[in-house]
Amino acid sequence: MKKFKRTLLITGGAGFIGSHLVRHFVTKYPNYHVVNLDNLTYAGNLENLADIEIADNYTFVKGSITDLTLLRTVFKKFDVDGVLHTAAESHVDRSIENPMVFVQTNVQGTAALLQVAREHWTQPGRDYRFHHISTDEVFGALGDEGYFTEQSLYNPQSPYAASKASADHLVRAFHNTYKLPVVISNCSNNYGPYQFPEKLIPLFIKNILEERVLPVYGTGRNVRDWLHVQDHVEALDIIFHQGATGEAYLIGGHNEWKNIDLIHLLCRQIDRKLGRAFGESQKLIHFIQDRAGHDHRYAIDASRIKRELGWSPRYTFEQGLAMTIDWYLDNSAWMDRVSSGAYRDYYLTHMINNKSKPYESAA
Repeated sequence: MKKFKRTLLITGGAGFIGSHLVRHFVTKYPNYHVVNLDNLTYAGNLENLADIEIADNYTFVKGSITDLTLLRTVFKKFDVDGVLHTAAESHVDRSIENPMVFVQTNVQGTAALLQVAREHWTQPGRDYRFHHISTDEVFGALGDEGYFTEQSLYNPQSPYAASKASADHLVRAFHNTYKLPVVISNCSNNYGPYQFPEKLIPLFIKNILEERVLPVYGTGRNVRDWLHVQDHVEALDIIFHQGATGEAYLIGGHNEWKNIDLIHLLCRQIDRKLGRAFGESQKLIHFIQDRAGHDHRYAIDASRIKRELGWSPRYTFEQGLAMTIDWYLDNSAWMDRVSSGAYRDYYLTHMINNKSKPYESAA
């Protein structure tokens, strides 16, 4: 068996951000063993990783981060010495409908991971690191001016944001109480390939392509800071390896857009790519009742990570959005399978029944 420099557990690695993170570490660090733990709920899709699933340094394990027995087995079997924790329920609308699922996964799941890491990481001199990947929504909402910083007070406004804030506090508590080597990152809204079409950008791309209604909450003047997922992944790599233990870093794209302006941009770009008449897709916009607890504005001051770790985003929003639209246009079959639920068959047909490299049982 090949000897690896270290073994990383990436939770939620079949999801949107997680799959980009898994691919990044598998391809950039062939001397790392990357273990992807994902429960394959509705947003987890192993098709996202089809290009690296037979890599020698990649292993997939199906399971929940709330399962303490499973986690203990995974840590012991693979001798995990690093965790990048992306697994989370993340859709605000779903958290309003069913907050208890978010408490179970985002709070109890994070607590379980921290506890098992604490139990397993006992060898002196080992380079252990628990990287908790969080969101700027833990800070609540901003007015028309100002930015979130690492010193911003927590003020979550939705069950999703509250569950992530609770997880952040647990991570800090395990560091302060047990000296667990942790680092936290809080990011702005991500976009890019392989995003499940419940989120704004892929949902609206899909609806524009299919000439369906484009439902916009309230007046559409809520502001978000958009970060290309590859920029985010590169920042996570730097923070994991170079971030100061016990500290938090904010990751932003420096791309603030009102929702309605973003939707108009999507309409214009897609109409142009498809040869439609100017303004054709904008006719599909329909304003609906605002979401409960809808934060007005998020914006991140990412100066600390630039100053201390040398990271800054590579993509402007216009560049990243054009690339993202092209990806969805070129991968309409992926979108169809995700929307229909057919993507769930991939696990059975390509992982369990794949004789060349079957998925790992944690037993």
